[in-house]
Amino acid sequence: MDHQVLTTILFLSVVALTIFVTLRASRSSSGTSDFYAGGRSFSPVQNGLAIGGDYMSAASFLGITGIIALSGYDGFLYSIGFLVAWLVALLLVAEMLRNSGRFTMADQLAFRMKQRPMRMAAATSTVVVSIFYLLAQMVGAGTLVALLLGVDSQTVKNIVILGVGVLMIFYVTVGGMKGTTWVQIVKAVLLMTGSALIVVLVLAHYGFNLSELLGAAASNSGKGQAFLEPGLKYGATLTSKLDFLSLGIALVLGTAGLPHILIRFYTVPTARDARKSVLWAIGIIGVFYLFTLVLGFGAAAMLDTSTLDTAGNLAAPRLAEEVGGGAGSTGGAILLALIAAVAFATILAVVAGLTLTSSASVAHDVYNNVYKKGQATEKEEIKVTRIAAGAIGLVAILLAIPAQSLNIAFLVALAFAVAASANLPNIVLNMFWRRFNTRGALWSIYGGLVSAVGLVIFSPVMSGKGISETTGKNQSLLPTSIDISWFPLENPGLVSIPLGFLFGIIGTLTTREKASEERYTELEVRALTGAGAEKASSH
Repeated sequence: MDHQVLTTILFLSVVALTIFVTLRASRSSSGTSDFYAGGRSFSPVQNGLAIGGDYMSAASFLGITGIIALSGYDGFLYSIGFLVAWLVALLLVAEMLRNSGRFTMADQLAFRMKQRPMRMAAATSTVVVSIFYLLAQMVGAGTLVALLLGVDSQTVKNIVILGVGVLMIFYVTVGGMKGTTWVQIVKAVLLMTGSALIVVLVLAHYGFNLSELLGAAASNSGKGQAFLEPGLKYGATLTSKLDFLSLGIALVLGTAGLPHILIRFYTVPTARDARKSVLWAIGIIGVFYLFTLVLGFGAAAMLDTSTLDTAGNLAAPRLAEEVGGGAGSTGGAILLALIAAVAFATILAVVAGLTLTSSASVAHDVYNNVYKKGQATEKEEIKVTRIAAGAIGLVAILLAIPAQSLNIAFLVALAFAVAASANLPNIVLNMFWRRFNTRGALWSIYGGLVSAVGLVIFSPVMSGKGISETTGKNQSLLPTSIDISWFPLENPGLVSIPLGFLFGIIGTLTTREKASEERYTELEVRALTGAGAEKASSH
C-alpha cells in the first residue's frame, strides 16, 4: 500500500472516531447543565483525563518538542512551567471556584459585583484568551496535515485551517460539553499511548541510557555542551533573561486563569471531585511532560535539525518517522501517521474545549444575563451558544492564516500571559479581599487585558526582528518595512500581570463604592466549605 494512502486512512479514522463520539454524546444532552457542564456527571478520573486532554495541546506536543530540539535545556523550561502551573491551580482555584460558581468564571465574579458590567468584562476576556489559544492549535493543524500529505503548499495549509474550524464548530454545536469531554478523554488516551511508544523506541535506540541520549543530542545539535546548559535561547543578554522570567511567570500563573480549564471544574458533582480530578490531571500531565524531554532531545539526537521548519513544530512527527525506520519505510510511515493523527486529535479536542468555553460565556453571560437580564430560556441560551461558536470559529480561522510562521508553544504562552494578566488577579482579589468592588474588578480585567495585548503589539513579535539568517524569512508578523516595537520583551507577563493586580487595587481604592459585606462572607463560606454551592448550581 502506498505510504501516503496508509497515512491518510489512519488520519481520517481518528477524525471519524471523534465525530462518532460527539454524535453518541449528543443523544443524552438536554438543557444548559448538560450542554455547559456535562450534567456534572463525570468522575474525577474521567475529568482528570479530560483536563489533561484539554491542557496537553498541540503546543505541548509539537511546540515544546520543537523548542527542545532547537534550543535544548531552555526549551525544557516550557515543560516545567506548564506543569508547575497546576500546583497554583490546585491550591488557589480548583475547589474554591467549583464551590462558588455555576457554569463560567463570570458567575463567581458577578456574585458580589454588579452583574451586567462584570459579566461583559469576563466574557470579553474569555473570548480574547480563547482566540489566542485557538490560533496556536489551528497553525499546528495546518503544519501537520501539509507534512502528512507531503506538500508544502500554503493553499493546502489554509484549507486545513478552514477544515479544523468547521470541525470544532460541529463538536460544540452538536455535542456540547458531554461530546467535547469524551473527545478530550479519547484524545488523552491516544496521546499518552502514542507518546509512550515513541519514548520507548527512542530510549531503546540508546540502550535506555539517558546520558547517552543527551550526549548524542548535544553533539548532533552542533552546539556541544551549551545545548545542555541554560542560556542558549534565553540568557545571552539581560533582555533575554528578563524575557525568560516573563515567560515563566506567565506559564505558572496563566493556567489558573485559563477559561477552558476553569470551566472543567464545574463538570464534576462536588468540590472534592474537582480537587481529585486536578490530582489525576497533574499525574497524567506530569508524565507527559517527562515524555517531552525524551522526545525533544531524541529529535535533537536523531534528526538533522537544520531541516526542520523554523519554529520546530514538526520535530515530533519527524522523530516518529525516524524511529519507525526512517523516511520511505513502512514502519516510519505507520508511526508518522499515528503520531500525526494523535496530534490532530489533540488539536480537535482542545479547539472544541476553547470554542465551547468562549461561546458559553457569550451566551450565558452576555446574552442571558446582560441582554435578557437573566430571563432567557435554556433553549434560547443554547441556540445563542451555537451561533457564537460559529462566529468565534470564523474569527479564529481568519487570524490563524497569517500567524503560521510563529512557534505554537510561543502562541500559547501569549494566551497564558493574557489569562494571567486579566483573569487571575480578579479571581484572587475577589476571593481573598473583602473590600474588592466592581470598579476594581473592571479595571483589573480591562487593564490586564489591554496591557498584555498592547505590549505584544509593540513587541518584537509583531515587528522589528528582521530577516532570519538561517531561513531567509521574516521573523515578525508585520512586513520588515514596518517597525513599531518599543517594548523589548516578547512575553509581556512580567509587566502586564503586576499591572492587572495594580489596576484592581487602584480601581477599588479610588471609589466610594462599598462592596457587599454580606455577599463576601457568603462567598467566603461557600468557597471554603461548599455550603450552598449545590443551590447555586441548580437555581
